[in-house]
Amino acid sequence: MGTRKKVHAFVRVKPTDDFAHEMIKYGDDNKTIDIHLKKDTRRGVVNNQQTDWSFKLDGVLHDASQDLVYETVAKDVVSQALNGYNGTIMCYGQTGAGKTYTMMGATENYKHRGILPRALQQVFKMIEECPTQAITVRVSYLEIYNESLFDLLSTLPYVGSLVTPMTIVESPQGVFIKGLSVHLTSQEEDAFSLLFEGETNRIIASHTMNKNSSRSHCIFTIYVEAHSRTLSDEKYITSKINLVDLAGSERLGKSGSEGRVLKEATYINKSLSFLEQAIIALGDQKRDHIPFRQCKLTHALKDSLGGNCNMVLVTNIYGEATQLEETLSSLRFASRMKLVTTEPAINEKYDAERMVKNLEKELALLKQELAIHDSLANRTLVNYDPMDEIQIAEINSQVRRYLEGTLDEIDIINLRQIQEVFNQFRVVLSQQEQEVESTLRRKYTLIDKNDFAAISAVQKAGLVDVDGHLVGEPDGQGFGLGVAPFSTRPGKKSKSKKMFKEQLSSLARKEGASSPASGKDLDASTSKTQLTPSSKDGDVKDMLLQDQETSSIEPLASESPQQELCPPRPSTPPAKPVAFEDFKNERGSEINRIFKENKSILNERRKRASETTQRINAIKREIDMTKEALNFQKSLREKQGKGEYEKKGLMIIDEEEFLLILKLKDLKKQYRTEYQDLQDLRAEIQYCQHLVDQCRHRLLTEFDIWYNESFFVPEDLQAALKPGGSIRPGMMPLSRIVSLGEDDQDRFSRLQQTMLPEGPDSVSFYNAKVKTEQKHNYLKTMMGLQQTHRK
Repeated sequence: MGTRKKVHAFVRVKPTDDFAHEMIKYGDDNKTIDIHLKKDTRRGVVNNQQTDWSFKLDGVLHDASQDLVYETVAKDVVSQALNGYNGTIMCYGQTGAGKTYTMMGATENYKHRGILPRALQQVFKMIEECPTQAITVRVSYLEIYNESLFDLLSTLPYVGSLVTPMTIVESPQGVFIKGLSVHLTSQEEDAFSLLFEGETNRIIASHTMNKNSSRSHCIFTIYVEAHSRTLSDEKYITSKINLVDLAGSERLGKSGSEGRVLKEATYINKSLSFLEQAIIALGDQKRDHIPFRQCKLTHALKDSLGGNCNMVLVTNIYGEATQLEETLSSLRFASRMKLVTTEPAINEKYDAERMVKNLEKELALLKQELAIHDSLANRTLVNYDPMDEIQIAEINSQVRRYLEGTLDEIDIINLRQIQEVFNQFRVVLSQQEQEVESTLRRKYTLIDKNDFAAISAVQKAGLVDVDGHLVGEPDGQGFGLGVAPFSTRPGKKSKSKKMFKEQLSSLARKEGASSPASGKDLDASTSKTQLTPSSKDGDVKDMLLQDQETSSIEPLASESPQQELCPPRPSTPPAKPVAFEDFKNERGSEINRIFKENKSILNERRKRASETTQRINAIKREIDMTKEALNFQKSLREKQGKGEYEKKGLMIIDEEEFLLILKLKDLKKQYRTEYQDLQDLRAEIQYCQHLVDQCRHRLLTEFDIWYNESFFVPEDLQAALKPGGSIRPGMMPLSRIVSLGEDDQDRFSRLQQTMLPEGPDSVSFYNAKVKTEQKHNYLKTMMGLQQTHRK
């Protein structure tokens, strides 16, 4: 943590024509202000009324310009913020004393701007002077109105509306406002726009002492984060500057507030009273508890009041005799604030990503240095990388041969090998334990000493006596040792043996079901973990090494294609037919391919339509011939006298005429089918023709753009037309691209910067002011139009 330092307190006196020279006097050091009151003769002869006060402060600003105020009060705090120190500048005083003018100034005049705009300018100017650091700036604007929190920048279109109200949250990193929007600003003009946007949303009211009285406390915060452009530096610093414009305290008898303004004044005086209580508690070294949570104002400023922060207070007072009581109250607050101490410290943090990269780089350098030491000590075969499967198998083989006695010692190369050797000893020991247990389970039934049920069953079978000694029993290869039971007789079969075998078999089944390592499972696990004999280990290792060498010898494919060199531009543009052929083979190849495909489909549909038309014509001719044949048959039938039967409703036709009728019917059916196919083909042809026309138009348009940009646009503008450039091909006409020099707007901006009375530094201030006014005028106009339409 940093060293403790006291809060700096300054007094700014509001200029007035009716200044009380007899009552207010300044010291020669310009740091002392003396107040003298005449005794009230109405109190009689015995009058112990105090008449003289003297206040020692860090500076008295009387008839001081805005430039002098900023240089004296805020410049050091802002400059230290870019070094990682938090800062807070607070304006305090009675209503109408000039707090908002000191903090914000007059936005209509650049020279009369206050502490807040000047602080923004200083931050961005210092960023330009620090090319070795990447500094980001963010801002937020909080309003505390009637003990409620409001975001003054919530009216911006990209700020979403909050469902839940904002709250003050404490964390190990400090106090922050949950739900308050924080905005990134990359340039000075953007910061001014946010400032003016918030100012237009502030709540103000009018009373007898101030026509534009602020009815809320406002905290404008500048967040600074500075990263070093050197990749090896993982540390970065963060800081914040709180610029606090407090609402003024007021005597209700003098201000004459009523209604809503009276309610606002009550909340303002209450919060300022809690602020003074917190300041008194901070100044008392014997106090353990500081009442920060009494109101939203003190809670939000907990870090600034006596915390990790450079604190500066500007007390605004009147110089008139009628306001002397309020002036004394404000000066008492300033003197109490000077007793408060803070403990500013640099806020350093570490970039985790950069830290990992630096550690990886350091690890690579240490490996290189270790390789150099190994080469100087003739240890060229040392490898410090993690071991692969082949090396682990080799160490396992060495450990097994060492345990078998075929290897006298294991050569130690590095620490990784030592750790792996001990690990392989553990692996071999575990495998041997499993092998021994598996062998015992194949020959014997193992019983747990704590399994009393199994022990009692064995005792009943006669295998173990009461004292726990084993009873001898032949196992097929010899005789077991033990004490024979009393019931056993030579040459006779014992019933107990038969019972024991049955119980033993059931016990074995029970134990085999309960033990996961018994029976076949144990054998399988043993066979899986068992290694091959040592004679085969060398062959396996050689095969793996051979595969590894073979894979390492394979050539690697080139990952990055060679960059194509752009041909030089010819001195004179080529003929358009020649250039068109080049365009179709290069840049317009895809469009040309689509055009050809669509055209081939169109030709194929036209060919099918032609064939269908020919078939329809042939069917039509055949229908006509069939109709003529039918008419001939009909006339022949009438000549034969068969027409009289038709008059009676009887139809007499011969077989030939009947076949002609059936043929005509089939021909008409074919005609209708072919005609429907022809209609479908004509619709497809129309659609394909539309696609071909579109492709042709696109191909010609792209060719014109390519031809103009390739042979007429200056070479210094070609970079902007490349893929990823700022200008998309065809987005601007050729005449506009060629004349991309300084236009009227650029010339006007240059003249504006050079001809403004305050100099180029005021451009961003005025631009932000004009944009904010235009925006709000537009919103007012639209609201007026909507109301007119509603009426």
